[in-house]
Amino acid sequence: MATALTIAGSDSGGGAGIQADLKTFAALGVYGTSAITALTAQNTRRVTAVHDVEPGFVGEQIETVASDIAIDAVKTGMLANALVIRAVVDALTRLNLPRPVVDPVMVAKSGDSLLAPDAVDAIRRLLLPQAVVVTPNRMEAEVLTGRPVRTRDEARDAARALVDLGAGAAVVKGGHFDEPEVVDLLFDGRDFHEFRHPRHHTRHTHGTGCTFAAAIAAYLALGRPLTEAVERSVGYVGEAIRHGLPIGRGHGPVDHFWMHRS
Repeated sequence: MATALTIAGSDSGGGAGIQADLKTFAALGVYGTSAITALTAQNTRRVTAVHDVEPGFVGEQIETVASDIAIDAVKTGMLANALVIRAVVDALTRLNLPRPVVDPVMVAKSGDSLLAPDAVDAIRRLLLPQAVVVTPNRMEAEVLTGRPVRTRDEARDAARALVDLGAGAAVVKGGHFDEPEVVDLLFDGRDFHEFRHPRHHTRHTHGTGCTFAAAIAAYLALGRPLTEAVERSVGYVGEAIRHGLPIGRGHGPVDHFWMHRS
């Protein structure tokens, strides 16, 4: 059975982070393992507290899992601070873990920050060169590249810049652009690929970014080539949003198991 490892923060509300990743892996037929980088007190409306996991223990989780279970792909999410990022990068390189998909999580759906200021440079310098693909939204692409990303051309420039920083490929997600349809843009290091899908007008989008990156990791673990993995993930997440769950009083979660419901 294909396996994937998620290295990310815990969302106590269940819609994003480790919880979303494991649900995505399960929905797509991949066995999920995890290393938790941070604990959040979180619901559909806000993050009230964050407790970072000690970097050495993050590394210990990764090493213990990988010493026993063959990992086919890795997804990273919320990494909290530079010391945790260093521990993760050390584990990825020392254990030669395959196909890292990097979701550069910076802000929760509620608008609460999930990343210490010192972490951005560490993502840029240390983590991006490990990534087979990085999956920022528009604002994360702006922070990582230091340039505005407001148009399709600027998204292309940002994707190129992310690959220049060391990522194998980059997907600049289209959900935060002011356009009638969503266009997710993949630069594979040589060519651009656009994936267009309808914009669903719903507030139940909690966990969208985590789910998208986890889906790419799952499809890579199943042996799909990158472009196909991204295309399939776009379709999976689009339907998960369309079937979003009205849970809680804020941004409800996407439905990871939409295809399994009668």
